[in-house]
Amino acid sequence: MIDAMTGLRTVPHSVSRRQHPGHLLLTSNLPLDPVARRTADWLHRWAEQAPQRVFLSERAGEGWRDITYAEALGHVRALAAALIARGLGQETPIAILSGNSVDHALLSFAAQYAGVPTVPLAEQYSLIPEAHARLVYVIEKVRPRLVFADDAGRYAGALALPQFDGIEIVATRTEGASRPVTPFAELLEGDTAADIDGRLATVGPDTVAKILFTSGSSSDPKGVLTTQRMLCANQSQMASVLPFLKDRPPRICDWLPWNHVFGGSHNVNMMLAHGGTLTIDNGKPTGTLFNETVRNIIARAGTLSFNVPVGFSMLVREMETNHALRQAYFRDLDMIFYAGASLPQDVWTRLETMAMEVRGRIPLMISSWGMTETAPATIMVHEPIGRSGVIGVPLPGTEVKLIPDGDMRCELRVKGPNIMPGYFGDPAKTAEAFDEEGFLRTGDAVRFVSNDDPDRGLTFDGRVSEDFKLQTGTWVQAGKLRLQALEGLRGLVQDVVVCGHDRDAIGLFIFPRPDQLHGANSSDGAVIDAALQARIEARLRDMAAAATGSGRRISRAIILAEPPSLKDAEITDKGSLNVRKIIMRRAALLERLYDNEDPALIRV
Repeated sequence: MIDAMTGLRTVPHSVSRRQHPGHLLLTSNLPLDPVARRTADWLHRWAEQAPQRVFLSERAGEGWRDITYAEALGHVRALAAALIARGLGQETPIAILSGNSVDHALLSFAAQYAGVPTVPLAEQYSLIPEAHARLVYVIEKVRPRLVFADDAGRYAGALALPQFDGIEIVATRTEGASRPVTPFAELLEGDTAADIDGRLATVGPDTVAKILFTSGSSSDPKGVLTTQRMLCANQSQMASVLPFLKDRPPRICDWLPWNHVFGGSHNVNMMLAHGGTLTIDNGKPTGTLFNETVRNIIARAGTLSFNVPVGFSMLVREMETNHALRQAYFRDLDMIFYAGASLPQDVWTRLETMAMEVRGRIPLMISSWGMTETAPATIMVHEPIGRSGVIGVPLPGTEVKLIPDGDMRCELRVKGPNIMPGYFGDPAKTAEAFDEEGFLRTGDAVRFVSNDDPDRGLTFDGRVSEDFKLQTGTWVQAGKLRLQALEGLRGLVQDVVVCGHDRDAIGLFIFPRPDQLHGANSSDGAVIDAALQARIEARLRDMAAAATGSGRRISRAIILAEPPSLKDAEITDKGSLNVRKIIMRRAALLERLYDNEDPALIRV
């Protein structure tokens, strides 16, 4: 059906909800599109059907480096031949240290073509010396046979680590290398002796395409085995409910990093599956790089826009006065997709208003739920809903198990062809990840938008795995309480950690905003600043007065002198806090949080 609001071919939500002993089971009533056997099948299809269409594009000086589908297939086969000639296969991964680039993409697809897993890593693991421990952890775990970095000089510090001894290093730019490097151009020459087609024939749905490491928000990162089946099925699942993707080749101008499943699997493969064009945005939604994003969108805007809420907020602010950006952004825009957090409703509304001003219709504005282990999309909005905060309904082929907790909230577990087979080299964690019926334990909680109408979808309701009990046996929904605390303490804090497991009350570790510290003194890791302590106490009293029950009432806090430590893994590569590491590393401060006589304590 053609939706009157968006002008796009869309499919309304249609869900079956069945009651089972102890849980609900949700499934989509919509059929699943045919699933490709491997990503190489998409590349061959579009190289044949649209050989001169641009697949990959990136800035090159003042111009652009464009790679067509025909060129991409030629490069991928040559690179695959070079990998085969080196004896690489399923047991010899390739680690990728650098960020998004055309060469990164070509090497990744060549590896998938030849059945060689890639391990894309966060750039900061290599570029920030304090984060090298994370890099060492991954390299020692996966033991790659080959390592790629776009610029050997820029990554020289990381490449000098002894963990890279005996591993072939490949780089696009070799100047300034700290050890011998193979030029990427040499790999592009291929190897005529390699049986490329014979190797491709061995690549199937169960072949591991990537090992994606989780951000480690509650423990050390885990390597998610990402198969060809997961990548291919996930694109078919989304195409089943977003049929307009098949009506014209999509385009994106995208910055989202490829070491994360959102940018690297969801977005990149959506372009390849539908013969689309991926323009690599070398900007980011940060103060120093956002101007580059603006320049790239004006030059090569997409038909789809993927971003995190802070990125959309920055775009809206810029488009208030930058009319060239507004015109370029909305001119051909079919869909706006946000993930990572809820989009502020005022940003949503302003995007709708601007779209109407430029194009006379509103793009489909949606979100979804997923994780690295689910490739990622499993639950998705696929009809116009007019509001933020809804994650949607199960995609075709997915089973969603909901386990009620007595408060209208449900623990979320999932099963489907897009779900991982397990974690790399970790059978114990793999076994823990699945329940007795084979459903992945996600650790997340959800609620129905309407208990009477499952077609209206689900909303995210925090992390069950972060919840804990007080001494009284009262459950504390720590994720939800953290968001409430951040809102209540807005302007005073950068972040907070909710504490209280097996204690008699809920407390907070507070990471303050530096501009709020005036004449502060440090006392063994805690801040004593009478003015800031008084302001926080007043805010916490207001919050406590509105709280219902001990499981929602924060009664104490302590301001931490030291910000989260990257080298001690208190910060994940996504920039979020590793709560478990923070509490373990600062155990002495946790005891002080519950010492009523401590001068640094803020008590409500």
